[in-house]
Amino acid sequence: MKWMIDASFAVHPDFKSHTGGTLSFGGGAAQVMSKKQKLNSRSRTKAELIAVDDVVTMILWTKLFKGYPIEKNILYQDNKSAILVARAWAKEAELSIFFISLSQIKLRKEMLRSNTVQLTI
Repeated sequence: MKWMIDASFAVHPDFKSHTGGTLSFGGGAAQVMSKKQKLNSRSRTKAELIAVDDVVTMILWTKLFKGYPIEKNILYQDNKSAILVARAWAKEAELSIFFISLSQIKLRKEMLRSNTVQLTI
């Protein structure tokens, strides 16, 4: 699957940006999305990040809908600063997921030892 995502910065009368996205399976476009962003952004980079965020839910839904594992799910982005910020966020999210998984393993061990579990947050 290939996703092409782009944003047009502050093109509406209320200075909101516009998101466009296309899903491609091989030759043609399988799904197309074009909509006004709900948030005002102060820069082209933020508009691009909002566009990616708008389309990520469609990417996840499509993966679930297909019903079989997708080996390559490629997202094309043309704004280099948005790519750098997104990579940093992805690394931070991976780290958070790692710690959540680690805490779940510890929680399961505690549940096996006793019938009650005390959670400290």
